[in-house]
Amino acid sequence: MALYMIGDVQGCDSALQRLLDKISFSPSTDTLYLLGDLVNRGPDSAAVLRRLMGFGAAAQCLLGNHDLHLLAASVGARRPSRKDTLGNVLQAPDRDAMLAWLRQQHMAFLLEHQNQSTLMVHAGVLPDWTATQTMALAGEFEAVLRGPDLSEFLHQMYGDTPNRWHDNLKGMDRLRMIVNALTRLRFCTPDGVMEFEVSDGAHAAPPGYMPWFEVPGRKTADVTVAFGHWSTLGWLGRNDLFALDSGCVWGGCLSALKLGTGTVAHELIQVQCEQAQKPG
Repeated sequence: MALYMIGDVQGCDSALQRLLDKISFSPSTDTLYLLGDLVNRGPDSAAVLRRLMGFGAAAQCLLGNHDLHLLAASVGARRPSRKDTLGNVLQAPDRDAMLAWLRQQHMAFLLEHQNQSTLMVHAGVLPDWTATQTMALAGEFEAVLRGPDLSEFLHQMYGDTPNRWHDNLKGMDRLRMIVNALTRLRFCTPDGVMEFEVSDGAHAAPPGYMPWFEVPGRKTADVTVAFGHWSTLGWLGRNDLFALDSGCVWGGCLSALKLGTGTVAHELIQVQCEQAQKPG
């Protein structure tokens, strides 16, 4: 049984098919962990969702900011922008089934494999959050995601505040903070103030900010963190970190990391994506 982590697909179904062919994926024996942004900007978001739905438990999926944007658009909380490619989901005859499936997905995973803990999120983790706390906070939003109050949250989801975590945050502010950290974070200050304007690579940190994973003493340093979201960062593989958004939708690669077993090391597998949009 092989385990794979896959970066942002963003509606690039043909690239996903070629990647699955390249790794000889078998849903009866293998498991995929997709790190969010399953949809949008690419040519066939509906095909991606239908494919993953068909894999059942063999496809374990996180939600990213684009996936939540689809849910928001579906309830009228946000109009699709001119760059969005969500129409073939929103206008599909099986729209309700796809949206219901998305609501059953996750905001974080904590995988124990080969005596190593791997925390998976779409974007990032605040420096004061432990892996255990991250999972608990993800669970708070997952309860809303699957419950009757999702539409209310989606109408208030957009916004950059609050930009610093406090344990006593409540209500919509608390939920928005959790979602923004897990699905949008790139840069923050050493004490966890988030910044959302800059989307360039790690070198482009604004004064006083740094990549979230470079904050000294961050409380997830005791686990390996895997994430997507940051296409301008590209593939990054360290003992404590895997960045797997290699810019498929922008004409880059779609990446999968096969988790090693025993003495076998992790293996990076990539396919080139024919889709080429301009970032934005």
